[in-house]
Amino acid sequence: MPSKKFMMLAILEARKNLKNMLGGPFGACIVKRGRVIAVARNTVLNHDSTCHAEINAIRQAAKKLRTFDLSGCEIYSTTEPCPMCFAAIHWAKITKIYYGTRISDVRKRGFNELVISNSLLKKLGRSTVIIIRDCARKECLDLLKDWDRLPAKQVY
Repeated sequence: MPSKKFMMLAILEARKNLKNMLGGPFGACIVKRGRVIAVARNTVLNHDSTCHAEINAIRQAAKKLRTFDLSGCEIYSTTEPCPMCFAAIHWAKITKIYYGTRISDVRKRGFNELVISNSLLKKLGRSTVIIIRDCARKECLDLLKDWDRLPAKQVY
């Protein structure tokens, strides 16, 4: 069962980018056995296009747990992970992905997303990652709507 409180941590982290503009409105939280291991946001505008929220959270979690193998961990992502992030989640052996909004929701806002769903990536790659969509969807959509209202923002 998803825990909305973990998604809310990801949303709160993503909201930091509504003020400092280091990246888009994206956050992620990694949990293991009900314990928060890492919380991160998108920081691609800090000169590294790989610094998506999920990648940043995976790096933090691996460092904290001192292993690349994040088996038994779950990741909460405010938006459906892109193909790069899905692959990283798969390679890190994260058990489950919960996400709020979909790739189509952020594409409408001008983000340069590849239109390849996690479900298709899972099928094509024969991944065992469990995918749960629409977790706290309303709250994640509210985050995107707040992003929409910002006067100066950069999409990528």
